[in-house]
Amino acid sequence: MSSESSLRMNTLVCDCNRTLSLDTAQLAEALGQSITPHTQLCRREIGRFQQAAQSDAPLLVACTQEATLFAAVAAQTEGVPAPDVRPIRFVNIRETAGWSREGRQAGPKIAALLAAAALPDPEPVPTASYHSAGHCLVIGDTAALDMARRLLADHLQLTLLDVGAPGGRTATPLPLQHEQPVHAGRVTAVRGWLGAFEVDCESANPIALDVCTRCNACLAVCPEGAIGADYQIDLRRCTGHRDCVQACGAIGAIDFSRAPRLETLRVDLVLDLQPRPSLHLHQLPQGYYAPGADPLALLQAVAELGERKGSFEKPRFFQYDPKRCAHSRNALLGCHACIDICSAQAVHSRARLRPDQTPPIAAVDSILPTAEQARPHLEQIAIDPHLCVGCGACTTVCPSGALTYAYPRAPELGARLRTLLQTAQHAGLARPALLLHSQEVGTALIGALGRLAASDRRVRGVPAHLIPVPLWHIASVGMELWLSAVAWGASEVLVLSDGSEAPAYLHALQSQLQLTQTVLHGMGYTGARLRLLQTADPRELDALLAQPRPQGALPGEPARFAALPQKRATLDLALDHLLRQAPAQAVASGAQAIALPHGAGAPLGAIRVDASRCTLCLSCVGACPQGALLDNPQAPQLRFIEANCVQCGLCVQTCPEDAIRLEPRLLWGPQRKMPQILNEARPWHCVRCGKAFGTEQAIAQMVAKLAGHPAFAGAAAERLKMCGDCRVIDMHTPAQQSS
Repeated sequence: MSSESSLRMNTLVCDCNRTLSLDTAQLAEALGQSITPHTQLCRREIGRFQQAAQSDAPLLVACTQEATLFAAVAAQTEGVPAPDVRPIRFVNIRETAGWSREGRQAGPKIAALLAAAALPDPEPVPTASYHSAGHCLVIGDTAALDMARRLLADHLQLTLLDVGAPGGRTATPLPLQHEQPVHAGRVTAVRGWLGAFEVDCESANPIALDVCTRCNACLAVCPEGAIGADYQIDLRRCTGHRDCVQACGAIGAIDFSRAPRLETLRVDLVLDLQPRPSLHLHQLPQGYYAPGADPLALLQAVAELGERKGSFEKPRFFQYDPKRCAHSRNALLGCHACIDICSAQAVHSRARLRPDQTPPIAAVDSILPTAEQARPHLEQIAIDPHLCVGCGACTTVCPSGALTYAYPRAPELGARLRTLLQTAQHAGLARPALLLHSQEVGTALIGALGRLAASDRRVRGVPAHLIPVPLWHIASVGMELWLSAVAWGASEVLVLSDGSEAPAYLHALQSQLQLTQTVLHGMGYTGARLRLLQTADPRELDALLAQPRPQGALPGEPARFAALPQKRATLDLALDHLLRQAPAQAVASGAQAIALPHGAGAPLGAIRVDASRCTLCLSCVGACPQGALLDNPQAPQLRFIEANCVQCGLCVQTCPEDAIRLEPRLLWGPQRKMPQILNEARPWHCVRCGKAFGTEQAIAQMVAKLAGHPAFAGAAAERLKMCGDCRVIDMHTPAQQSS
């Protein structure tokens, strides 16, 4: 359906010199506004664009190919509001819809793309700030350092770190002039980000390069030829004549008795030219470049480094609510999915754990925590916005919703997906589907497919039913929005990977997609509703998109709910709607629960309590971060609300009797939101005053365990059967009588 913003929007569409089939009457009816057809809006009809741009109404142009031209014309046209007052929006309907074998049937999809583009812009998010003075550390052998010095010395302030050449000393000399500080040694640790890097290095070279004058006297007198033009001494060849020390004389650059020097170099940027960089991460910090042996990557790094002086800002891609976090309670470790998956190591544990528990750490080279991260804190996690690259994978695997994506926020992205699906349905598309892709590489890949379809009859292009949705990163959307999309009427949700994502992200996406697929199948929505497509080739993508579509039942009535800021709340709305609308045969089967695989990160499930071992100590109730486990003030009971459980495992870790097990599943019906009794017992009554306290089982175990304790020997054993008040009275009464 069209939104209020689309009713006010002035929309210009063009058939791109008659290469698109546009039904403007259909678009006008779907969007609720008049649509004037154009054929050469960017050329012969540019005056119509200027007239529309002079209006105060929001303006949407259905062309991204000539967006730069339109913006330039608007800037030169009198009476056009400035971009910060009234920005002009652009949307691609050519490669994504019209340039396809099914272009004549793509009218509903085009209407959906226009309606979504007319939605209000997302609310701005907080930013992380960087400040760089252009001080760059170059790491490599002398040949690499010399090359980098020639490329960057005119643009940046350089410090050189010679780590030696693989396989031996290089013949490339260090520069004779002290134009840049030069160090020698090996990197031991790297931490920080653009404008705030700290690189720890260790040097065992007897020659201090910052003192050496490059006079070459040491090279001339060394009988073993152990000193090279890089002013490093090969200690395997040096036999201890020490003629070099005498030759150096009062300069004092050579000292064989000097202990290995540890230095911390503080710089704004790092260009790591080692064959294996000191940071071997899939997502390197902002300002850290490791181009390897690729000459094009080196040229790109040099170009970007020259522009990394000044102040910069980046969105804070996430929102974190520690109250919802299930990472740790009472010095025990629970969920650590976000720490495990972050390829940028932006997420760290702040938990203070028991000695027998180890905090989770990644298996790749570590970016050491900053002082802010190392500071004692509540037993949860810390996310550094300077290291975060915005993939959103942590929010996708977070079971509790403590981490949510903010670029855009879930309600904004949900409104976009719902608008796309409902507008397409309103325009006559019965079974729309979504294609989620990255907004850079994925958009280029879909554009390449559209251009192929326009020139090659063998290529189908993007099908008319499939609506592309660009995202900052494909890992930022998870189960709650996938299921919501199905509830809003999506017949399929496809996720396109171009191969640039971290392997851990793709594994998590595949696992979450399969988990969501299991939920849908359990409800009776058969067929491959969710798929991960992996390709960077437009022809391969064309073949993947041509695969048969699932023909199973959809929800009888599309949902009308909106995505909420809380992940679990959105997930519950989607599940409730899909369960209510489940196909008749699934309802008739009478299944009580949908079993979910163990170890797949299922955020849904129950717990099983061994009543023969549980003493109703209720430690698990205090550990549960989501209120899934409850006590009963009126009776010794352990109760459970399954809809609240996130399967974090803190109850399992906390239970002193090892009586709890997790059971991933989706309970069918309203009982998943109702308290269920997991265990109960008869209360024990104080043998002295009759007050109810504890349980019969707990008192019996306590009597057995403390039978040999001197405080409860003989007749004093009855104290274990007393309430706390009576126990104190009984322990002090003899002393008072004797006095």
